[in-house]
Amino acid sequence: MALRVCANLSFMFQETTSLIERYALAKEAGFRAVECAFPYEYPLEEVIQAKERAGVDQILINVFVGDTSKGELGFAAIPGQEEKFKESLNLAIKYAKGLHCKRIHVMSGRVDNPSSVNDDTYEKNIKYAASLFEKEGIVGLIEPINPHSVPKYYMNNFTKGLDIVRRINSPNLRLMMDLFHVQHLQGDLTHTIKTALPYVGHIQIAQVPNRNEPDTPGEVNYSYIFDVLKDNGYDGWIGLEYKPAKGTKEGLKWIQNYRVTQ
Repeated sequence: MALRVCANLSFMFQETTSLIERYALAKEAGFRAVECAFPYEYPLEEVIQAKERAGVDQILINVFVGDTSKGELGFAAIPGQEEKFKESLNLAIKYAKGLHCKRIHVMSGRVDNPSSVNDDTYEKNIKYAASLFEKEGIVGLIEPINPHSVPKYYMNNFTKGLDIVRRINSPNLRLMMDLFHVQHLQGDLTHTIKTALPYVGHIQIAQVPNRNEPDTPGEVNYSYIFDVLKDNGYDGWIGLEYKPAKGTKEGLKWIQNYRVTQ
């Protein structure tokens, strides 16, 4: 079975500044499914209408992360922000249910000097999120993000993220394995994929280091990586969280060349 890819509307189709308009552009480009980071600047009904008009499935959204202009990027690891964390989860669940979306990426927030207090706060909040997601039929995802892309992001260690998923041991908590970040954090992609895949709920890709299409020059041989994923039985969606090097449609030729399906 061919691997399935979905368009990330926060990165692709920058030909328009409107997330709402990108749903239609994704459909026109041949995608059956999409993901996006933060739909919250639009009323839920507008996002639902855009999705339904385009006739695409919503695979993933991120949790509401607060005011990014103030440096907020989630609350899970921030002591004293537990109520904001719960409010952000509730808002994300409202949007996810409206969009028939079954995956929410729970972001940890930035921390200047992480300590055991942050560790305890994070694990407690993630346990709470997993129990809430279980009631709602949603899978929560945590994603280790490299410090080059997001300095001071708390969850910046792949092994740590995997250990937390294993320890909490909930079917409603999985790892989001973005191979762009994994390559930056530790490399060793073949072994990492084989080891982590049983705990993975979603995969994203981009070339390293420039975060463009997977067939652009860079460190990762995605033709080989796709074979590794298929050989190890991955049957979920792969989010295209990359910045098109030129035009979005122009850059999609790699999909046919790499034998994946939209």
